[in-house]
Amino acid sequence: MTRLRQPERQVLDTLVDPGVARSRSDALAWSVRLVGEHAEEWLGQLRDAMAEVDKLRGEGPAL
Repeated sequence: MTRLRQPERQVLDTLVDPGVARSRSDALAWSVRLVGEHAEEWLGQLRDAMAEVDKLRGEGPAL
C-alpha cells in the first residue's frame, strides 16, 4: 500500500466517480498500465541503463 497525497487521490477519484474504474485500486492499476504502454521505450532504456550500472558495479572494487 502506498500513501497518496490529495491531488493524486483526486485523479483516481476522477476515474472512479464516472465509473471508468471500480475503485481507487483499479484506477491506479489502470494508470500504471497506461503509463507502461506509453512509456515502454523509455522504460526499456531505463532498464538497460540500470543493467549497465549493475554490470559496472560488479566490475568495480569491492568496498
